[in-house]
Amino acid sequence: MKLIKTTEAVGHVLCHDLTQILPGEFKGARFRKGHIVTEEDIPVLLSMGKENLYIFELDAGKVHENDAAEVLCEICKGDNIARSEVKEGKIELTAEIDGCFTLNVERLNRINSIDEIMIATRKGNTAVHAGDKLAGTRVIPLVIDKDKLTDATAIADGRPLMNVIPYKLKTAAIITTGSEVYHGRIDDKFTPVLIEKLKSYGITVSKHLTVDDGIDNITAAISEVRDNVDIILCTGGMSVDPDDNTPGAIRQSGADIVTYGASVLPGAMFLLGYFAGGTPILGLPGCVMYAKATIFDLVMPRIAAGIRLTKADFVNYGEGGLCLSCPVCTYPHCPFGK
Repeated sequence: MKLIKTTEAVGHVLCHDLTQILPGEFKGARFRKGHIVTEEDIPVLLSMGKENLYIFELDAGKVHENDAAEVLCEICKGDNIARSEVKEGKIELTAEIDGCFTLNVERLNRINSIDEIMIATRKGNTAVHAGDKLAGTRVIPLVIDKDKLTDATAIADGRPLMNVIPYKLKTAAIITTGSEVYHGRIDDKFTPVLIEKLKSYGITVSKHLTVDDGIDNITAAISEVRDNVDIILCTGGMSVDPDDNTPGAIRQSGADIVTYGASVLPGAMFLLGYFAGGTPILGLPGCVMYAKATIFDLVMPRIAAGIRLTKADFVNYGEGGLCLSCPVCTYPHCPFGK
């Protein structure tokens, strides 16, 4: 610390909070510890009786927390992300649009391993809405070694840690399978649920076919719609019963199968494949119809954003992939999928 005249303090960093009292109007910290004094501050400080100030002396190898937060913000902030003003060494990032929040966890962890640096985020690969908080950045001390920020910047390598990817898929086809629905023995309660779920991603159901059991029937329906929509969803026939032919039909249709089965409950019998042009096709187990949160809800943000999933993505869902079946469901504000 160093004591200097207030009139000479422009550009220097305050060592402690300075309280201002305006009778009947205000009493509190007018200037916070870490504040960088500006020319406009001088008359206010003098009116508060502050002829002298204690300030930090920064050498060339140190960075103030506010400037450090700017560096971390630059490391983090990608497409469709807004930032706050720096306040007490912290900057918050929020989504500018609805979309899928993506995060490079490997680089995030490496940067957070640097002593005195922190970046806290929400879970990656999740749906966000415009205005949602995504992350907060700051350094722990009031001043930090410049070399630590240099190391963090090197890890980032010019690529932002996070982005919000807009939803790209617009149209869907639903293929309802099963003799019980086809022959009118029971009502189709699955399709209305899917229509509502897809709306949250901006996807409209433009095709809906109901077909009888049998691999050839289902394959023909897939062929009829595959060139006319952005995504195909097949409901029913996903278990191991003899009449459950949907997985076989999806294979027969020519789709490249990423997985049949997911380490998630509910949703273990989920299937995902892609056609040569990139159109995804999903085989949905019955739980998607009646459970509020399933594997479908975990994967759809990325699928709707046009991000191609791999087998490894489904392996990673194992940790956190168990729904706790709470009496009152609060998804997505719960541990499921996280």
